[in-house]
Amino acid sequence: MEKESKTVLQVNHLTKIYPGDVKAVNNVSFKVKKGEMIAILGPSGAGKSTLLRCMNRLLNKSEGEVLVNGTDITQCRGSALRKLRSDVGMIFQQFNLVPRLTVFENVLAGRLGHTHNPFWHSASVFRLFSERNKQKAYDALSRVGIEHLAPKRADSLSGGQQQRGAIARTLAQEPEVILADEPVASLDPASSQRVLRILKQICDTKNIPVIINLHQVDLAQQYADRIIGIQDGRLVFDGRSDDFSLDIARTIYGSQYESAVCIPDSKQIEAA
Repeated sequence: MEKESKTVLQVNHLTKIYPGDVKAVNNVSFKVKKGEMIAILGPSGAGKSTLLRCMNRLLNKSEGEVLVNGTDITQCRGSALRKLRSDVGMIFQQFNLVPRLTVFENVLAGRLGHTHNPFWHSASVFRLFSERNKQKAYDALSRVGIEHLAPKRADSLSGGQQQRGAIARTLAQEPEVILADEPVASLDPASSQRVLRILKQICDTKNIPVIINLHQVDLAQQYADRIIGIQDGRLVFDGRSDDFSLDIARTIYGSQYESAVCIPDSKQIEAA
């Protein structure tokens, strides 16, 4: 699919200040266009997670704005905020699936923004969704290759399978943009590759921009079209992944450089 040039998300002078005048995010600005896969790189404590969480209002900013299709999410309240949050899919390192629910029920939760039933939180959640919503959830599971696990409890899956379930839940949401906060940090190399391939395919085929926090430079260069480097809360690099050199990585990572550029044994990375 040919990528469009439309700007979906725009971050303008975003700053997040914690008590003690700690600037976790410091005057960061960038634009995200349809079909872009962007990796945010930086050492631990650089502010990557804080940046992503401010971008969907899990955290409130101190200064600046975050525009989703031209609407400032930082100024929205109530139903307007819920609508914009449904446009911004979020994938977490720890999956955030409900362990006792089935994989299918977890993915159905991604359709909550498309149902008007006020009792969605009840035990009979499955019956509250239309057949169309159920089909959307199943299609999302098929997209990530775990439709056969739909009736399984979420806590019976491996880490890689749970992360694919989390991606399916986000797909079922039909977001305008996907944010992924260290989605492969707790996975083995083979599962990491599979998850990143899925996110890249979603970006390329559905034209949904994906912004992903990573620690490993090699994975960012392998999958991202563009890299944003964060150091001490500041944006210090924004360019094509092909232009991201080891010298730039040394500048960004400092003492964490060796762990960031460590490439796993190729024997561990097999197509699953």
